[in-house]
Amino acid sequence: MQLHITSLPGGRLGREAYRFVDWLQAAGQSWWQVLPLGPPDRHHSPYKSSSAFAAWPGLLADRRAPVSADEMLEFRERQAFWIDDWERYCTRGAVADQVRFDREWGALRCYAAERGVRIMGDVAIYVSSDGADRRFHPELFQTGLVAGAPPDAYATDGQLWGNPLYDWPALQRRGYRWWVERVRRTLDLFDLARIDHFRGLVAYWAVPAGSRSARRGSWRRGPGIALFRALERGLGARPPLVAEDLGVITPPVEALRTRLGLPGMLVIQFGMDPGDPASPHRLENHAPDRIVYTGTHDQDTTRGWLESLGCEQRAFVDCEVARHGFADRRQPWWGLIRLTFSSPAIVAMVQAQDVLGLGSEARMNVPASAGGSWRWQMRPGALTPALARELREVTQESGRLAG
Repeated sequence: MQLHITSLPGGRLGREAYRFVDWLQAAGQSWWQVLPLGPPDRHHSPYKSSSAFAAWPGLLADRRAPVSADEMLEFRERQAFWIDDWERYCTRGAVADQVRFDREWGALRCYAAERGVRIMGDVAIYVSSDGADRRFHPELFQTGLVAGAPPDAYATDGQLWGNPLYDWPALQRRGYRWWVERVRRTLDLFDLARIDHFRGLVAYWAVPAGSRSARRGSWRRGPGIALFRALERGLGARPPLVAEDLGVITPPVEALRTRLGLPGMLVIQFGMDPGDPASPHRLENHAPDRIVYTGTHDQDTTRGWLESLGCEQRAFVDCEVARHGFADRRQPWWGLIRLTFSSPAIVAMVQAQDVLGLGSEARMNVPASAGGSWRWQMRPGALTPALARELREVTQESGRLAG
């Protein structure tokens, strides 16, 4: 199930996080997916973090917990690549907060593992323009261009993200070490991690700085397989990653993902276009080497999406769900959850908002919109034992219940 830490009741680690793990176990779920854990920007987005390495102290259950000198020293030695830069960026208390986070997070992760729940993280491809990484490693970033995405059916002006772009030749000359250490830190925290905007590692959309939209951008070549070979050499093994291969996916992007053996992503909502029967997101076209979602954090909730559809597309969706034997007139979002879990994809992921049957008011993010996102929090006790039983039943019916 996908639920970010900030969406837990209270938005922090601690008692509610442990309760959520207990609920996942009762519901027969093997994976908990979260969003990036770094300090968010002023709009609460974790995808423009001031650090690619540090965790956000705002997630701590107890920010006053004592930290010993030995713990501080051990952490400095283990995280020597980045912690001094982060301390210079944040000044006093920065290291102690990271020790506290590792302590709380490690305890939660052990608790989850004992209950058969693994945690999947998210590597935001870009960093903040005024964060620690850009400030202390300016030689690794381009000037005059910023990140974005080209115009498409969802954003006619494209998406102007504004993040700094990597200077890939400069990174290559340094053996991609910054990326190696970033992924090493990520895998210290998670069992599996999603590489956000995977296609940007093949070719990325570069927009002239100061542009009002992403329309004036152009495609530039990314590092491709060289980056992943450097990761394997630096980490001593092939890292457990998932490719977020959504958006404009070209044959070279698909070829790289396949060559690396990385699972890709499928989204049930994307497969409900009556005019696109060949879509890889259409259920009958699903491949096993994928993770399938009802919807992602960048989309409306399943209920909100259903209620926004025009009559023709809604009728098509209803027919598709019924054709596969999952019609649910009383709670149609559960029909789509069952459809998602019936996929041959290796993992089926559902948003907490979809299990709760929430509408657009619970949407996590609206891409290309600066404000109003990343604020949804679940009410205490919203995930009831009855909902756990229902999701467990769906999981068992689809043959996904862990042994």
